[in-house]
Amino acid sequence: MVLSLLMTFIFILLGMAFFTLCERKLLAGFQLRKGPNKVGFMGLLQPFADAGKLFTKEYIILVLNNWFACFLAPFLILFIALFMWTIYPILFNYYYVEFSILFFMCVSRLNVYGVIIAGWGSNSKYALLGGVRAIAQTISYEIRFSFILLIPVFLSKSFRVLLICKAQHYRLYLMSFLAGFFIWFTIVLAETNRAPFDFVEGESELVSGFNVEYGGYIFALIFMAEYINILFMSVITVSIFIGLPCIILPFLVLLVSYIFIWIRASFPRYRYDLLMKLT
Repeated sequence: MVLSLLMTFIFILLGMAFFTLCERKLLAGFQLRKGPNKVGFMGLLQPFADAGKLFTKEYIILVLNNWFACFLAPFLILFIALFMWTIYPILFNYYYVEFSILFFMCVSRLNVYGVIIAGWGSNSKYALLGGVRAIAQTISYEIRFSFILLIPVFLSKSFRVLLICKAQHYRLYLMSFLAGFFIWFTIVLAETNRAPFDFVEGESELVSGFNVEYGGYIFALIFMAEYINILFMSVITVSIFIGLPCIILPFLVLLVSYIFIWIRASFPRYRYDLLMKLT
């Protein structure tokens, strides 16, 4: 069981690394740039160069920081992001949770604690404001997030992701609840703090948000958790709304992940008060 979890986490981290490269390449294409193309063949080794730079960079602890909270928060955020993958029965995952949807609804809500601890422990006004924004943004969408997630549960009469996928072999929930899917995807963009709802890390307003005082390998942990969450939410979106056979599933996950990047390149940041009114 430990070995299977370890293999799962290793492949997730590798997937996350190359997803960042994919995003940079696609954003460069959208903006008529070349993007990373110097490190290795066509820039394929760029994620390893970025990891080497971040994990060897010096991290300076400021005098007024709460050092315990500053170190705890990034590891907590990354742990929650990786831990959620245990609900999905992938190849190297020997054990997965029986009530996986219920488990996902509980664990995913814990992510906001890591953000507020990081903002509070940094002892910075910008960081604290980013953490408070994260709480307001997450709590605002919890009810709709849960209600839409329960629709496939009621239709399939199961809390297991695998059974929800199998229940859609003859009728896709996406076709029956297309409006619900668009509402769900909008909520997912807000939950993962992605553009145009990236208010937690709004550099034009908060310098860098809750992670403004972080650097080096500590910042890398937060960065990794964000992209792992994007991949996981793509997998959950495909599973509960499309649920096609495993051969097609990875391509659909890549398509949903591509939509995350496409929206980031196409839409400006929304106003915070307008986001709150959407709830």
